[in-house]
Amino acid sequence: MRQRLLWKLLVGHIVPVFVGSALLVWRSVDRAAADYYRLLAQGERIAPLAAHRQFLDAIHRDLVWGALAALALTLLLTYLLTRWILHPLFQITAITRKVADGNYSERVNVVSRYEVGRLADAFNHMADNLEKIERLRKNMVADIAHELRTPLTNLRGYLEGLSDSVIPPSREIFTMLEQEVLRLVHLVEDLQQLARADAAKAFLDRRELSLHELLGQIMELYRPNFLEKEIHVQWLLEPGSETVTADRDKLLQAIRNLADNAWKYTPRRGTVTISVLRTGDGVKTLFANSGAVIAENDIPYLFERFFRADRSRSRDGGGAGIGLAIVKELIEAHGGRVGAESDESGTRVWFTLPG
Repeated sequence: MRQRLLWKLLVGHIVPVFVGSALLVWRSVDRAAADYYRLLAQGERIAPLAAHRQFLDAIHRDLVWGALAALALTLLLTYLLTRWILHPLFQITAITRKVADGNYSERVNVVSRYEVGRLADAFNHMADNLEKIERLRKNMVADIAHELRTPLTNLRGYLEGLSDSVIPPSREIFTMLEQEVLRLVHLVEDLQQLARADAAKAFLDRRELSLHELLGQIMELYRPNFLEKEIHVQWLLEPGSETVTADRDKLLQAIRNLADNAWKYTPRRGTVTISVLRTGDGVKTLFANSGAVIAENDIPYLFERFFRADRSRSRDGGGAGIGLAIVKELIEAHGGRVGAESDESGTRVWFTLPG
């Protein structure tokens, strides 16, 4: 394929132009020589036929050799130039086959800043995203397996012990088994919420709502949790930032997940600050909490499904990593954006709704 395309370009463009130019020069020389010798014959009263023929033969011979030399040089230079230009295309073709086979590590060497170079850059960007998605997919499968394995292993062990009469039945045993079943139920519910969030864009019941009221409603629901950890909650509500147009239930779900996230990851006697302000993009809601700094490399993945900055953390200590993914799907379904920042002063998670 490589050689066929290269030679098609060479033969299809260079040869016709070169042959046409050579024929035009040949014809022009013949006409000029004829006119010149006609004038010479009239002025000098000589018969120039023999000299005319000899002159034309010499010119034609020089034209043929010159044309062949020029054609060879042109083909060589054009071959090298075309090969250099098409090299990224050949690389993309070869790497595309590897990507189709599941190898996302190969990249195209960019040799130009123009169209082909931009194509190579776009291909490399696509390959980077595919590699990230594949890595996240594998992590998600591993996380789901981990989340299911722990409660299922506990259930299996205790049920086998009860069946073999190794473990005597008691209220404590059945309460523990119930808790393990509830862990599985909660995980399934999280996955169902995520699936509903994916489809939220097609089922939005947009209405004019009071964002401040919704925030207060959710924080009142979580007040016992914050009081238990002695977390101080601060409010910064900018005037004129109260009204938004959104689906009430879906916006409540997003706020609930952010409040739950802030409660879980704020240390005891820490501080949570809830800010609402109007920006050029709309109304921005920000949850800021004190606590451990999230690594800069982990920030872009906070809203990915099943991503957890501390992969050794159990579900009891922080969940399965679906909450922020649900927030992202719900807010983007409204045409908004989400984001996060983290430094020594704390972690800030925010969303913006069109105003």
